[in-house]
Amino acid sequence: MAGVDHRDAVASTALLTDQYELTMLAAALADGSAHRTCTFEVFARRLPHGRRYGVVAGTGRLLDALADFRFGESELAIVAEFLDERTLNWLRDYRFTGDIDGYAEGELYFPGSPILSVRGSFGECVLLETLVLSILNHDSAIASAAARMVSAAAGRRMIEMGSRRTHELAAPSASRAAYLAGFDATSNLEAVRRYGLPGAGTSAHAFTLLHSGADGAHEAAAFRSQVQTLGVGTTLLVDTFDITDGVAAAIEVAGTELGGVRIDSGDLGVLARQVRDQLDRLGAKKTRIIVSGDLDENAIAALRAEPVDVYGVGTALVTGSGAPTAGMVYKLVEVDGLPVAKRSSHKESRGGTKKAVRLARDTGTIVEEIVYPATGPAPETGEFEARQLLVPLVRDGKVVDGLPTLAESRALVSSGLISLPWEGLKLSDGEPAIPTTFLS
Repeated sequence: MAGVDHRDAVASTALLTDQYELTMLAAALADGSAHRTCTFEVFARRLPHGRRYGVVAGTGRLLDALADFRFGESELAIVAEFLDERTLNWLRDYRFTGDIDGYAEGELYFPGSPILSVRGSFGECVLLETLVLSILNHDSAIASAAARMVSAAAGRRMIEMGSRRTHELAAPSASRAAYLAGFDATSNLEAVRRYGLPGAGTSAHAFTLLHSGADGAHEAAAFRSQVQTLGVGTTLLVDTFDITDGVAAAIEVAGTELGGVRIDSGDLGVLARQVRDQLDRLGAKKTRIIVSGDLDENAIAALRAEPVDVYGVGTALVTGSGAPTAGMVYKLVEVDGLPVAKRSSHKESRGGTKKAVRLARDTGTIVEEIVYPATGPAPETGEFEARQLLVPLVRDGKVVDGLPTLAESRALVSSGLISLPWEGLKLSDGEPAIPTTFLS
């Protein structure tokens, strides 16, 4: 339509940023330094306490957000409150025209891994800092927590159920990150629509209470309604009142082909054994047991010997207690081809654009990551097989073709976990699974 600014017709991501990115830009435009060629790198100085590896997640979302990082008139009206006319005109025509390399989404990372390398003019690169970090830090934190839970579950089905414990707009991204790391399904329907994830969910205690008296005498009415509507393959929530009575009512209503029963409270290990015994005695030997209720990787590991078929995880996956920040930073490391580095105590950075290789034995077990100057020769790897970690993501402002799909990134996480030395999968505190060596 004539007269419509396309930048206003889409959901711009340009204001998902901090004001100081724009004030730096204004000063750099004023003194001419905005046009100097620079490289910024994303890395984590250390892993969260108790973690032995991290999972790179959010790259696909970041590249989608980059395409919509445009300043239309509505965005310019906000920043016009504190920017001069020269900067506003520069922003009006802004698009990222540089290059981005990075670890493929789903790759493992360790302290100092150069997860993302952004090259271009200072002005166009500095604007991306907050967008890059907000997406990668959020998604990588959740994927890293989810990967630990998947390992603890040892092949049992995992359902992400964290929507009610996080921000409504963050919930679909959390679902995507959990699926990337190996979860099987999500309860969040926006994630189903947006990312094509498998959905899961049946009913809550409210539905049982709706159909029941205060003493639970009519609990079977809720089960009957659910089975009549959703079929015998559904999962019935059996712990609203007395769990033994609940299981008995569930099988009486649905028969021995009932798909599953869910336990959401109490001592889950003890209850799972009791329920499994009761189901088997009633002839429902194929009915699965689903447990939920404040599960984290340690609770899941503790249930490994119990007859649990499916885990539902929410709070510990999407909140800071279970998924602590990935701690990634976005630092300027090169200006006009010369290395620059921050020297602040405990917040230092290493100057110069870098590459990284990961070494593995012929069995596939990884043993070391080597980070080295991008302008230098690849390091000698001796008897070990070496794999380059950074891949092209953006060239001349355009996303490259052939990047991994979500399914392929999911497979990369799985293969990465298999490649870790056995101690790298421990849930206890300890050193990173492999050392990182920095060459100058």
